[in-house]
Amino acid sequence: MHITLRVAILLIAGPLLAHAQPLSSPDTLYGQLFHDVQMLPVFADGKTFVDCTPKRKIGDIMYDYGMMKGPAMDLKKFVADNFELPASPPVNNVAQQSNVAKHMAELWPLLSRSPDLRVEGSSLLPLPHPYIVPGGRFREIYYWDSYFTMLGLKQSGKVDMIENMINNFAYLIDAYGHIPNGNRSYYLSRSQPPFFALMVELLASIKGEGVYGKYLGQLEKEYAYWMAGDKDIAAGQAKLRVVKMPDGSLLNRYWDDAATPRPESYREDVLTADTAVLRAVATMKFAGQTDRDNFERVFRRNLYSHLRAGAASGWDFSTRWFADGQNIATIETTNFAPVDLNCLLYQLEITLGKAYAKTGKPAQSKQVLDWAAERARAIQKYCFSKTLGYYVDYHWANDRQASVVTPAGMFAYCLLPLKQVQGTATKAAGLVSKRLLQPGGVLTTAIISGQQWDAPNGWAPLQWMTIWGLERTAQKRLAADIANRWIALNKAVYARTGKLMEKYNVENIHLDAGGGEYPGQDGFGWTNGVLLALMAKYDAPSTNQ
Repeated sequence: MHITLRVAILLIAGPLLAHAQPLSSPDTLYGQLFHDVQMLPVFADGKTFVDCTPKRKIGDIMYDYGMMKGPAMDLKKFVADNFELPASPPVNNVAQQSNVAKHMAELWPLLSRSPDLRVEGSSLLPLPHPYIVPGGRFREIYYWDSYFTMLGLKQSGKVDMIENMINNFAYLIDAYGHIPNGNRSYYLSRSQPPFFALMVELLASIKGEGVYGKYLGQLEKEYAYWMAGDKDIAAGQAKLRVVKMPDGSLLNRYWDDAATPRPESYREDVLTADTAVLRAVATMKFAGQTDRDNFERVFRRNLYSHLRAGAASGWDFSTRWFADGQNIATIETTNFAPVDLNCLLYQLEITLGKAYAKTGKPAQSKQVLDWAAERARAIQKYCFSKTLGYYVDYHWANDRQASVVTPAGMFAYCLLPLKQVQGTATKAAGLVSKRLLQPGGVLTTAIISGQQWDAPNGWAPLQWMTIWGLERTAQKRLAADIANRWIALNKAVYARTGKLMEKYNVENIHLDAGGGEYPGQDGFGWTNGVLLALMAKYDAPSTNQ
């Protein structure tokens, strides 16, 4: 029964890809032109070119580029002559309001997009229903962002938009077999933290239990995507997104099916690989140039896999994934079984079990819930640090627990069985307070590295999950403290700048957040969603301030 149902679920995704229109990523479409544009670079932000649309047939553009290419060529002019640049959402045109809640209400229309039309040569994957984008350079829907955006949409009474966005994600699952990082062709090779089940739970809390049956098929396919390959690996090995632990239990990792530089951050990835290769070969001896070339080729592919998996994690980038705890050149994302990912997949199994039960399939429900129980035990065994009294990532390749404390550990207190986590909640709260709490909320990590998912930055989704986990385990004083610090920081930055930002400096609330591959973005979908939800719960008397 165990094997039969899992195989049946995994087979569901098999035929789906035949229904998706083949779409090539811009790096494949434009080849040498793409490389030259990104490496010059023609644009300060590598995402600009991958979001451009060609003004004429791609074949004609590439022919002309081959004919014109040379030292005297003006590449910037060639791009301007042949491509339409993406338009940025007019977020800054919204007038600053004294009431931040009113400002956010006025932002929703500017962050809204209508159903898409297919544009020849565009990297955009058309969606059939309206949706909300994060803002700024993020002109498309994003997977895990959208759950936190939905929290604010619920507070704003925009249930239709929540349902439209979930329907878009269901469409993506049906069309491509999974929910991509975002609705762009260059994101198709990876997903993001799997929040689809929690989206279904959110909608069911509003519209009733019929929601489970409506999305049962997509929940099955989402599960099939994450568990693909689980029958083909031995203990201590990994394939795609599945890791088989030493005791035979199954956990998951972040993974991207490609092993090339990310098109949207092509130059950054190439330069990171250049640095990493130089470090690697400095202490090595090779029999000849061929051996060195082969080593470098494999090394780069592995590094690109880790960088892409880091993007799939949503934490792009953080010392959480670095072997030396400081330098991105040592990134090793695929070697971890992350605690947050596995808690989300536990929730997917719980929601799938619930959907089976609601649709008259008790045997399937019991089997999936048994898998959930197995996963919960595996998370406890491999990810709970008895030394820290907290949940951490597991480095499956080295068979050891990570030591870094992050809000990812709080996902366990949000999602795992309450009886499993309740007994350690007080100690976990103390650790969060000691290691992560700052004047503006909780840190992403306590390490200063120049990466945006490290100190001194805090992010809305991690504040929400930390507060939720503390609330659920009766650590209400600390939950309220974090919520109020975050609300105050968001309001203070808004009062100073008129903007709601993608991320915040929680250590020095008078300075902007920094780090990462691009400037700070305002808009901002998940910040708005979390802030509205927290204000409704913790700040109701002062929402007019």
